[in-house]
Amino acid sequence: MNTRAPHFFVLRRLLTRGLHQSVISSGALGMIALIHVLALISFFVVLGFAAQARSAEDICRGSNLLSEMERTDPARYRSIQAEGAEVANGKGVFWKVEKPGTAPSWLLGTMHVTDPSVLKMPTGAPYALSKSKVVIIESDEILDEKKAMAGMLARPELTMMMNGKSIQDFLAPEDKAKLETALKERGIPLTAVSRMQPWMLSSFLALPACELSRKAKGAAFLDKKIADDAIRANIPVKGLETMQEQLSAMASIPTDFHIKSLIEMIGLGSKMDDVSVTMRDLYLAGDIGMTMPMLKSLAPDGAEGEGYAEFEERIVRQRNHTMVDRALPMLNAGGAFMAVGALHLVGDEGLVALLRKQGFTVTRAD
Repeated sequence: MNTRAPHFFVLRRLLTRGLHQSVISSGALGMIALIHVLALISFFVVLGFAAQARSAEDICRGSNLLSEMERTDPARYRSIQAEGAEVANGKGVFWKVEKPGTAPSWLLGTMHVTDPSVLKMPTGAPYALSKSKVVIIESDEILDEKKAMAGMLARPELTMMMNGKSIQDFLAPEDKAKLETALKERGIPLTAVSRMQPWMLSSFLALPACELSRKAKGAAFLDKKIADDAIRANIPVKGLETMQEQLSAMASIPTDFHIKSLIEMIGLGSKMDDVSVTMRDLYLAGDIGMTMPMLKSLAPDGAEGEGYAEFEERIVRQRNHTMVDRALPMLNAGGAFMAVGALHLVGDEGLVALLRKQGFTVTRAD
């Protein structure tokens, strides 16, 4: 029996109620860079279409763009390496967080994917998790499917077009056809999601079809696996944000920006699989600082296009500060294991830098 089926009918009621292949521009770049947000949201949305999503192909495709670049354009590759090396705290995904007088805590950067190579975690992380007094994740609602869906459905204007329009009203016929094909590959009919906000549709395209298929079949992504392991070990799990807060942050960006981003992601087609593979490989190598330089190298405007600054401010910088503020009491008590999207760790206002400003000593543990 499909225990997720009720969520499909809830979404269906909400929907029917009305409630350049080789380059990436700044709009799509922003969305791709925030895969760690979109992936988390897409996990819950795809549950509503689990029966269809299960039919999507499980075989993951794509190739590493940087490996190809190293062979064909070594100067460009070295430039990306150099830029990545300048990113503050851009190396490593596992960090030790210490303050005198308390037990050490741990900070793990994650990818919200079910890829077995990602689920393994760096050496030392599983042991640190097993000995922690509390586990901190982005949203503890991932432990409760009904709670997560309720948070999304409580504010339908955050996820749905409430003005009677559908995504077809914003797309040229050729883009509509490409979107329909891309969604079909992921087991999702366009007719069922056409009234969703464009960034919700982007969340489906941000991950390969194989990833959505695995999630629909019940595979846990890294953050959920960490939370599930903690619960089984009787370790409390605390969230830093609610799904509604994450939805509000995405919905606060102008619709025009999201429409542009969606159209550009549609145009990428299978290139999205290559981007996903490259980001995964950078993550496994601990080269998180190279992620944005890699993406920017594919963007003709260098990611400085209209709307991107606002996107980065609301979705990255503000959320980083919120996460640190809410995690502080638990980190000050010591013995915490904190796991959030890896791109939140890096940069002058990433979590590593912000925790150091709070008086913690933060050192690489991987």
